[in-house]
Amino acid sequence: MTLNAGAKIPDITVHIKTEEGIEAIQTADYFADAKVVMFVVPGAFTPTCSARHLPGYLEQFDKLKAGGVDKIACLSVNDAHVMKAWGDASGTAGKIDMIADSTAVFAEALGIAVNMGPIMGYRAGRCAFIAENGVIHKIFVEEPGAFEVSSAEYLLSEL
Repeated sequence: MTLNAGAKIPDITVHIKTEEGIEAIQTADYFADAKVVMFVVPGAFTPTCSARHLPGYLEQFDKLKAGGVDKIACLSVNDAHVMKAWGDASGTAGKIDMIADSTAVFAEALGIAVNMGPIMGYRAGRCAFIAENGVIHKIFVEEPGAFEVSSAEYLLSEL
């Protein structure tokens, strides 16, 4: 699959770490019966992701919710422990679901998995999308090294 409008979210197991432990969730269930904004970052704690991408979604949380968004999710090819630690350090609790795709299976199924070389390795490319009831409605894929169309501010203009 390639990430494109009209595509159904593939049903893949991903993970979220909560205070109770690591929870396996099915993406088809997560996206069902909801309007979801998911932004995808190459890596937790990385410069652009930590300084601009994640903070933008926190800053625009109320506006996104007012725009009819039921859930906001951050996806990265990291393990659930790292995603929880990054969420805790950034203050995402109760606002953004920090979803781990540790083996890049979801990224591959969406067609956004990329090899970022010897430093970053195999990751998900930076992008964002809006899905309603398990179907992708709008997608925003960044060019390599760019951070423009996947920002929270840009997504707000597209709601």
